[in-house]
Amino acid sequence: MASLKLTSDQQALLRCPRCTAPLRWTDDAAFCTGQGCVARFPVADGVPILLDEAKSIFDIADFLARRETTFRSSDRILKDTFGRVMPRIGHNIKAAGNYARFAELLAARATSAYRARVLVVGGSILGKGMEPLAAHPALELVETDLAHGPRTMMICDGHDLPFVDASFDGVIVQAVLEHVLDPVRCVAEIHRVLRPEGVVYGETPFMQQVHMGPYDFTRFTHLGHRRLFRHFEEIESGASCGPGMALAWAWQYFLLSFTARRLPRALLRGIAALTAFPLKYLDYFLIDTPGSLDAASGVYFLGRKSDAVLSDRALVKGYRGAM
Repeated sequence: MASLKLTSDQQALLRCPRCTAPLRWTDDAAFCTGQGCVARFPVADGVPILLDEAKSIFDIADFLARRETTFRSSDRILKDTFGRVMPRIGHNIKAAGNYARFAELLAARATSAYRARVLVVGGSILGKGMEPLAAHPALELVETDLAHGPRTMMICDGHDLPFVDASFDGVIVQAVLEHVLDPVRCVAEIHRVLRPEGVVYGETPFMQQVHMGPYDFTRFTHLGHRRLFRHFEEIESGASCGPGMALAWAWQYFLLSFTARRLPRALLRGIAALTAFPLKYLDYFLIDTPGSLDAASGVYFLGRKSDAVLSDRALVKGYRGAM
C-alpha cells in the first residue's frame, strides 16, 4: 500500500467535503467523524479522493480505476507527440515574472520554522512558469486536481475545497477556472481557505477556443476576470498571453473545423503550428499595450485577500483597454 502523499500537518487541514467534519485517516481511506455522516473516501496510490459525488460531476470510481477524466489517452498521445516535434503556437509571457512576484510576497510570510503553505488548484503537473516555486525553500506546495498526474497529492473539487478556513498563505489557480461549472463559487472557496491577507494568483483564457472537450465552460475579459476576484485587493493584473497567440489559436481552430477525424486533425495541428508559430513573438511587443487587454489570449490576476469588495462602478472605471 502506497503511503499518503500528504504530510500529517496537511492531513490535519482536511475536512469531509460533505459535512466539513474532521477526518480519521488510514493508509487506504479517510473516514468522516461527523455525527450521522458515514462518508468514506478512498486513497489510490497514496492520493486521497475527497469528492462529494452528490455535488460533483466526477465519480470516485473513475479515479480508483484511473480512467481519463479530461483527455482521452489517444488524444493525449497525439498531442504530446506533435508537441515534441512541432513549434508551439503560444507562449505565456507573464507567468514566470508573476510567479517570481508571488513567491516573493509569500516568502515574506515565512520564517525559519515555518514555510508559507500554497494550495495549487489544478496541480497534476507544474503550470507554465511554476518551476522555481516547486524548489523554493520558503514554500510548501499542496497540489490538487481532478486528474491523476505526476504531482497530484489529492483529488478534490474546486467548488468544495475540503480544507478548514484560513489554511493557506497562497493559492494558485492557473488555466482552471474556464473548466469549472461555477467559477464564482470556486473563487469564493479560494477566499475562504486563504489566511488574512493571503495571496492568490489566477490565469484564465479570454480569446481561446474550446479545449479539454466537454470540460470547458467559460471565458473572461480582463474586467470580467477582475470582477471574479472582486473580494481581493489587486496587486497586479493584465494580459498573460497576447493577441498574437490569440490569432494563432484562431487559425489553428479554423483549420480544425474542417474535420472531426483524429488523424487529419493531428495533421492540421501540425500545419497550424508551422504556419502560425511566429505570431507569438509579436506578443513581446504587444503584451503591455492597452489594445492587448482587449484581444488577449489569456488574462491574469495577482491579489491579496481583503474584507472590502470592489464595487461595479469602480470596476468599470478601472478599464484599461484601448476603446
